[in-house]
Amino acid sequence: MSIDLSFFNNIDAAMEEEAARKEEILRLVRDFDKTCRTITAILNRVHSAQAEEVPTIGSLAMDRFGEVKQHMTNLAQLVPHQQYYRYNELWSRTVQNSVFLAAFAIYLQSEKLITANELESLLGAKINLNNDLQDFHISLEEFLHSFITLTNELSRLAINSVTVGDYNRPIRISNFVQQLYTGFQLLNLKNDALRRRFDGIKYNIKKIEEVVYDISLRKLSDDAEKN
Repeated sequence: MSIDLSFFNNIDAAMEEEAARKEEILRLVRDFDKTCRTITAILNRVHSAQAEEVPTIGSLAMDRFGEVKQHMTNLAQLVPHQQYYRYNELWSRTVQNSVFLAAFAIYLQSEKLITANELESLLGAKINLNNDLQDFHISLEEFLHSFITLTNELSRLAINSVTVGDYNRPIRISNFVQQLYTGFQLLNLKNDALRRRFDGIKYNIKKIEEVVYDISLRKLSDDAEKN
């Protein structure tokens, strides 16, 4: 009794196709990461910037999001229909980082939290708010993780703002992060990694409050006296 080896040939062809697709996805992700590093370098300037320069730095970063949108489009075109969850671990960290960068840039421009519509417009991908999308999208976990990363960066900015004499910014950052924390408290978080990182917001709030307390004690800010 002979074995039909064409069956194995078909498996080999499918495996080769799968490997080639993964390699192409990884190539696109490397290019995506490079763009994110460029935007990060722009945004990092804010930590030594004067108060009046901060919105401009946010705008300069925003100018690079056309490239981010193109990277997202390239990935979406490569992922077969309804196979998002088969490959998403290959790009999830990079997409999460790009969401954070968008949120940080928007904050520097307006001191507001990025909206879902703004993010979808910037990145060119839907947020899976109803957990019903099977094709390429931004997951809720990526969306929420980026906000937690934003609190990390804002606690750093609160400290560095003092060193350049911008004493009002830490007070505004404190109010913003407190509101964001309140929003997270409304969520019934099931994801263990997300819950662990959420708990870290409290430590960021504490660091920011210490900065605000020191500013208030030294009477360095008019905003501190109002609060």
